[in-house]
Formats: sequence, structure tokens, C-alpha cells
Amino acid sequence: MKSTLIALLALCLCLCLSALAQDKQKPLPPSQWDFTSLKVLAEKGVARAQYELGRRHAFGEGVPKDDKEAVKWWRKAAEQGYAEAQYNIAIKYARGQGVEQDQKESVKWFRKAAEQGNAEAQYGLGFGYKIGRGVKQDFKETIKWWRKAAEQGFANAQYGLGVMYAGGEKGVKQDPKEAVKWYRKAAEQGHAAGQRNLGAMYASGKGVEEDFKEAVKWHHKAAKQGQAFSQARLGVMYWNGKGVTKNLSTAYAWFHIAAINGYTNAKKSKAVIVKQMTGDQIFVGFELSKELLKKIEAYKKAKEEKK
Repeated sequence: MKSTLIALLALCLCLCLSALAQDKQKPLPPSQWDFTSLKVLAEKGVARAQYELGRRHAFGEGVPKDDKEAVKWWRKAAEQGYAEAQYNIAIKYARGQGVEQDQKESVKWFRKAAEQGNAEAQYGLGFGYKIGRGVKQDFKETIKWWRKAAEQGFANAQYGLGVMYAGGEKGVKQDPKEAVKWYRKAAEQGHAAGQRNLGAMYASGKGVEEDFKEAVKWHHKAAKQGQAFSQARLGVMYWNGKGVTKNLSTAYAWFHIAAINGYTNAKKSKAVIVKQMTGDQIFVGFELSKELLKKIEAYKKAKEEKK
């Protein structure tokens, strides 16, 4: 009986090792291996198992949450060149979780993962260069690494490039058309700030032909995700009838929502617009704001459940 159990365990480990050897770049599905077998594999030096074991410790899945243990196992995988583990260690050093905070060490691991093509690490390394965290500030390096991440479809990097080209920061020539290009890529992936800024570019005619209907379209998408600026801009557009049919009740509703989200100018605009409205229009606007707030909350909840 004992020999049978040993044989079964050996067979399980062999199957695990075979599966891991076939695909080294994907983390183990959280429920695929039991903890004991996973730890055996990790102790045998299997990088994927080390990464997964670290992940379980980091999130407290089946074991107590322990950042130190997470870093311990991620380091073992990272030292074997496992990019995802290198990226996670960089994050832990940047935040001081499970290790003493060390921005230079964070940059070191970001770079290792970035050089292997990890888009998140490329973005992280570029961000370090942008703010001078753990490395000398260098906007050209930021552009370099963010472009690599952006070309892989990483929305935060696409948005970041848009901001840099729109503003024309040191070492970066201002280019509104390039800004619109990257805002659009981020916006089409559902990046709320990218949608907001793309809407603003259409409204101002910077980098793209002025088009208030397009501005309304993108501000609507951003407003649905809780972007207060876009909510306030929709208020203005419905108030003035730009890109949409003029509607004071709808304008009031969006001003009210933006004001709830702390947008000061929206509070001022709402105070002005009510003087132009009838009691019935105000009532309709207030009821509409409640409906819109429910939709915004439902959208937010659905998005969080997808994570």
C-alpha cells in the first residue's frame, strides 16, 4: 500500500514536470496542483512552480498571506529568468512589501523583465525614468520603454505616450497628432482616462479635426466609468447643444453627477443652470441623475468582477 502511494505521488510529480516543461511562460492555474505537490516542484527548482507558490503566498490562496514568502519564491524563479517573477519582485521593492523598500533594486528587476519583453515591466521601467525613481530622470528613456509596452497593446503605456506627446515634456517634441493616435489606442481598449482625453482632443480640434459628436461619444464612455471631467463636459455640451440636442435636464444630471464626484466647476455650473430651468426640468434632471448613477455603479461592479 505504501509503495503504491509513493508510486502515485511520483507519477503525479512526473506529470506536473512534463506539463511545466512544455510551457514555461504561463503561470500555473491556481487550482491545478495541490499545495504539497507544488512545493515539491518548487523545491526541485521548477521556475513555474516557484512563481505559482510565490503567487499563492502573496494572495493568501490556501496559505496565510505572507509577502516575505512570496518574495522568497519569486526571487528563486526570477533568478532563473522568469519574467513575471522579476516583475513582481520589482513591484515589491518599489512598495516595500516583504522586503525593505529599495527603488534602485526595483529598477534592476523591472529592467530584467522589460528586456525579456514583459509589457508591464516596460511600463514600470519607463515610469521610473519619468519621475526619476531609482534612476536618473530621462524622458527619452520613458518614451523608449513605454513605446515598447504600447506596441504590445498595454493601455497604460498608450495613454502615457498620449500625455507626453500632448504636453511636449523635456526631451519630447509636442505632437498632438501622435497624442491622439495613442489616446485612441488606449480608449479603444476601454481606458477611461484615454477616452476622456480623446474626447477633449475632438472638442478642441487638437491633433484631429474638431468634431463635437465624437467628443460626446468618447466623453460618454469615460463618464460611464466615473471620469468626473467627462461628466462635467457632457453637462456643458448638453447645455450648449454641441454634438447633441440641447437638453437642460440632461445637462443638469451630468453636472450633478460630476459635482458628487468632487468636480468643483460642475457645482458652479449647476448653480447657474438651475436659474434657467423650470421646476419640472430640474425634477427630470435629478431623476435622470439617479438612473445614470445606478448605471455607472453597475458598470463599475461588472468591471471589478472581471478582474
